[in-house]
Amino acid sequence: MPRILLLDNQLLRITIDRLCHELVEKHEIFGQSVILGMQPRGRFLADRIHARLNYLFGAELPIGYLDTTFYRDDFRRRAEPLKANVNHVPFLIEGKKVILVDDVLFTGRTVRAALSAMAEFGRPQSVELLTLIDREYSRDLPIQPDYIGKKVNTVLSQRVIVEWCEQGFEEDRIWLVSQEN
Repeated sequence: MPRILLLDNQLLRITIDRLCHELVEKHEIFGQSVILGMQPRGRFLADRIHARLNYLFGAELPIGYLDTTFYRDDFRRRAEPLKANVNHVPFLIEGKKVILVDDVLFTGRTVRAALSAMAEFGRPQSVELLTLIDREYSRDLPIQPDYIGKKVNTVLSQRVIVEWCEQGFEEDRIWLVSQEN
């Protein structure tokens, strides 16, 4: 399978810093803001964003992790059951400005499921979507990110692979992989 490197470790750090600066420009004071990382891989990006906001700006935001498994529209359509992750949202999101974080935005269906799952924790004042990779031209639903690390034009036969050190990889890397038919 041909692989194209989209972001290496250094470019990923720069991209995360830029995303943090964009968040500060929009939010200024994070008093009513929270970060929700979408399980499973969005939590790694959420942790990085959270840590960098704290380091660069002293911003202490509540952070949580949201699982969308039981809210997906394809939950019962798969031959193999999906494995759920643990929700960890130790706060109410009622009236909060939620920054929803995921690594790759593809069809928008996972984001739709996350919006439904968030209802269990209250009604937010607003929801913004931060994604590391936006796979343009692949949306099934009218969902667009507010903060984008990198836009990538892809076709359905391609996948975006995100490798995080936290998952046991030697370095953080993001690849575009063409699947052979």
